[in-house]
Amino acid sequence: MTNPHLHAEPHPIWGDESAVVELAVDWSARRVVRHTDPLSTARPASALAADAGPTITPSGIGGAEALRVFDTVLEPATRSQDDPLNLAYIAAAPTRAAIAFDLVTSAANIFGGLWEAGAGAIYAENEALAWIVGLLGWPSTAGGCFVSGGTSGNLSALMTARETARTRRGGRPAEGWQLACSSNAHSSIQSAARALDVDIVDVPVDDRGHLTGAALRTVLENSPNVFAVVASAGTTNEGVVDDLEDIADVCEEFGVWMHVDGAYGGAGLAAPSVRDLFAGIERADSFIVDPHKWLFAPYDCCALLYRDPELARATHAQHASYLDHVDREVWNPSELALHLSRRARGLPFWFSLATHGTDRYRDAVEASLTTSRVVADAIRSSDHLRMVREPELSVLLFERVGWTQAQYLEWSNAAAHAGVILCVPTTWRGRSVLRLAFVNPATEAQRVIDVLETLR
Repeated sequence: MTNPHLHAEPHPIWGDESAVVELAVDWSARRVVRHTDPLSTARPASALAADAGPTITPSGIGGAEALRVFDTVLEPATRSQDDPLNLAYIAAAPTRAAIAFDLVTSAANIFGGLWEAGAGAIYAENEALAWIVGLLGWPSTAGGCFVSGGTSGNLSALMTARETARTRRGGRPAEGWQLACSSNAHSSIQSAARALDVDIVDVPVDDRGHLTGAALRTVLENSPNVFAVVASAGTTNEGVVDDLEDIADVCEEFGVWMHVDGAYGGAGLAAPSVRDLFAGIERADSFIVDPHKWLFAPYDCCALLYRDPELARATHAQHASYLDHVDREVWNPSELALHLSRRARGLPFWFSLATHGTDRYRDAVEASLTTSRVVADAIRSSDHLRMVREPELSVLLFERVGWTQAQYLEWSNAAAHAGVILCVPTTWRGRSVLRLAFVNPATEAQRVIDVLETLR
């Protein structure tokens, strides 16, 4: 007997959408396997409007025309994040398996907030999170959920830290709460502090750019209202990993929550060659890493993890009459962060991890580190380039001796618009330098070295 659900009747409002579905799926399949380039193609809104024409109209323009506009006008005006020579900022290099499964995730249309609605998807997400928990050296009872990005993850973790401190200390201090971090902390920490209405106490870094236990102890001795410390496991600008072991000692001594922001660098936990840099992370209370950065998942995907998820549940669980019968045998993702509705955004990461295995993930992270080291060696041996600091992970900061900021910008813009490479200047200790961030295992060191020769 024919299953009536296999061939649905045309929708009374939307009509028969079979043709447009086929167009979209076909475009997606071709895009996943095509070659990319780092051409910087952002265009002014006025130019896009002129080429796209009106797209939102009372009668609609039809799926074929909408896809044509996207294919020929809109998508070409976006940056190719997964190109091997996109080395600006922190790009993304998702596996093709992860990208393909993102389409599956969307097609399945799973509500990933509560176990009753998305049990299978949440189970798979938890399997992927458990791998990260193992890398952290945390107990198997640790866990968390996937959120949109590091900003959301940091905010949710710090909200948990603040509420936990309020419970343990019997209320909010009269002077208000304080959050301790260094000037190298990600900008999202400033945003989180504003959202939580807490003051930031700056912890001076040492001459290596690290937040240290000694400096933190001095701050905490004079700041009794600090409820959490944010340490970095791979800063965005320099790739610095703070002195986590010493920070953990001080946090334990003062009874302060230790949160580790590993949005970019946390993926280094999978690489034996740099694992020692993260010593002490096993004692943190919360942690984030973005699989859409260096763990080969598509946007948007941040893994937010807690050593004790019950503390997060006590902070974030929402209660309403329609939620009274929520299954809480295991945690629900909606109870562990500042969200309720959520897509199962961890599924593409899970699928790629399940497809390729953790050994290949280890090798892929190591490949990026190896490429960065080869390029760093070439810079050191060059007579026109100079490393301005020794790399810790896969971010390189270097200068073209004698150049000004204007010259850096001119070279960077020309290389971007010619589709040669995306390498942008940044600021380090008050002066302009160039920066390369390696997170794509397909990046070839020699191609990068050849491009750097044009800096002569």
